[in-house]
Amino acid sequence: MSEKQTKQSTAPVKGGDTLKRAVGFIGTDNLSLMFALVFLVFLVTIVSGWFGMDGGDKFFSWQNLMNSLAQAVVIVGLIAIGETVVIIAGGLDISVGSIASIGSVVAASVLVGVGTIGSLSFLTGNVVIAVMAGIIAGMIAGAINGAIVTTLRVNPTIATLGTLAAFAGFAFLLAPEGKPVGVMTQPNFTWLAQGRFLEAAAIPALGGAKWTGIPVLTVILVIVAIFVHILMSYTDFGRAIYAIGGNATAARLAGINLSRIKILMYMLSGGIAGLSGVLLAARTTSGNPINGNGLELQAITAVFLGGAATSGGKGTIVGTFLAVILVGVLNNGMNLLGFNTFIQRVALGLLLVAAVAISQWRQARAESSRTRIANAG
Repeated sequence: MSEKQTKQSTAPVKGGDTLKRAVGFIGTDNLSLMFALVFLVFLVTIVSGWFGMDGGDKFFSWQNLMNSLAQAVVIVGLIAIGETVVIIAGGLDISVGSIASIGSVVAASVLVGVGTIGSLSFLTGNVVIAVMAGIIAGMIAGAINGAIVTTLRVNPTIATLGTLAAFAGFAFLLAPEGKPVGVMTQPNFTWLAQGRFLEAAAIPALGGAKWTGIPVLTVILVIVAIFVHILMSYTDFGRAIYAIGGNATAARLAGINLSRIKILMYMLSGGIAGLSGVLLAARTTSGNPINGNGLELQAITAVFLGGAATSGGKGTIVGTFLAVILVGVLNNGMNLLGFNTFIQRVALGLLLVAAVAISQWRQARAESSRTRIANAG
């Protein structure tokens, strides 16, 4: 064999390297989510037709993919990303839906200068200030959760169950007479939910629908997901979160300030929930005290479905992101096929139970594997 042939035979296959990098980024544990997503799309688009159900053929159209699906997953996706950080640390935040409601009301109030918060603002009509106000309100709520958990030593589930009700009531107190704050006359603000990027791009029609552009909401979700992924994967804060979830005692002995990290993680989760509330206000054109109701169930479902362990120490932003898309496809597919809201809630509840059961099974299998290796050594 010539020298040239030898070099060619030993050169790495670029396609194989690309595939390995892709699998490494997604994670082998998340491949099952990819298969489940493909199978679910197959059920919605193909199998549904075998049973005489109409609507599945509309799934692959720009109208559905960009207007319905891409926007529908954003709010739940954002909340789930913040929730992932808390669950990895072995905690839980049930109050994120109510925090989103607070963020929604605060942002709208500051924007139009009404209500308790709005009357304090000197920059009415400023979109940036309104958005920041909603995020800061969420961070303050998150700091309260963190203080209750760390200072009062209350179980995270009980603590955030209490603040779920308290924050929901507080959202009504912030709104003028408990009524929604309209922002329909603020086009720069509603653009956050209704705006599009690359609308003029020369992209062919799909499913009989013209290209509609990429929703601003979707871009915001991707940016936040990338930011938190980097935070969790490449910073001391992220490593501390995983350490606390894996073994809080060992983390404390290693010099990690548990209280400080927990308060910061609840503030991060609260801030992202507050941002979700801001985007809800932009999408519904009103800061409504009930905007975030029920979002916590979908978010927690996505986190556990994405591979997070109920005991903490395990989970990824990529896994949660894929799970959010899976939940979004499930809801979107059932809407297209004509299932009513109550059936969708039943399906979502069963999915949550299945996600937790799978998480527990993975955890038990990993523990069994570690025990077997220890005994063999």
